[in-house]
Amino acid sequence: MTLEILTPEQKIFSGDVYGVQLPGIAGLFEVLDRHAPMVSALKEGNLKILKDKNATSSYSIKSGFVEVLNNKTTVLVEGAEEN
Repeated sequence: MTLEILTPEQKIFSGDVYGVQLPGIAGLFEVLDRHAPMVSALKEGNLKILKDKNATSSYSIKSGFVEVLNNKTTVLVEGAEEN
């Protein structure tokens, strides 16, 4: 699936990934390839990009939203920095 992480200032990440773990307001959840369409609010916490089944990278994010549609996940957050 395609993942984009955007802040008001810049694009933080864009590329094809296996999945992403996100800090939802009701708890941690994961979006994988071919996930059903959804929109969810995010709280401050750690976002983990699953580049494949073995490689990951993570970011500390501020609150925001995630949209999953047509195998593309777009994360809109107030701020993010790589861990």
